[in-house]
Amino acid sequence: MQLDPSTGWFQGICHCPSPNCNARPQGEISLLVVHNISLPPGQFGTGKVQAFFQNRLPVGEHPFYAEIASLQVSAHFFIERDGAVTQFVSCLERAWHAGQSRFDGRDNCNDFSLGVELEGTDDEPYSDAQYASLAELSRQLLAAYPALTPQRIRGHSDIAPGRKTDPGRAFDWQRLYAALTDRKE
Repeated sequence: MQLDPSTGWFQGICHCPSPNCNARPQGEISLLVVHNISLPPGQFGTGKVQAFFQNRLPVGEHPFYAEIASLQVSAHFFIERDGAVTQFVSCLERAWHAGQSRFDGRDNCNDFSLGVELEGTDDEPYSDAQYASLAELSRQLLAAYPALTPQRIRGHSDIAPGRKTDPGRAFDWQRLYAALTDRKE
């Protein structure tokens, strides 16, 4: 996995372009937001997250899909349980992942953030492969975008408290922070 800074796309990972993005108002990247998602809720490896981010969710397959089918959301990256990384939006564009949000005195975090979705739930431990992929992805993003620091890697719950709980109590923040300084993760 290697970032091409001129395009904002990583090479060596799956690309699944989402229409749910637009131009960043000022081009700034200074926040990395960690989320979780599973579709249907609590089920992994279904391929439905990819369909959701491309507005192609088969609403007849599950009652929950009908509830969310009208939403137009995306993230820059999705990390599956096996560590596979898919990119939906160029880092240079604004993905629609944070919703109503605030960080460091600023609203609209989508304007200056990158979003990473981990396949999971708030309460189920994430896999070793997910931590390894997230650490490698994060290291490259930190190197490419100087305004992005380890202290500016936060959960969705941090930027939308009371509205969001992800990545949840099962996420090991200390493990991630330690891995950012240890190239062996």
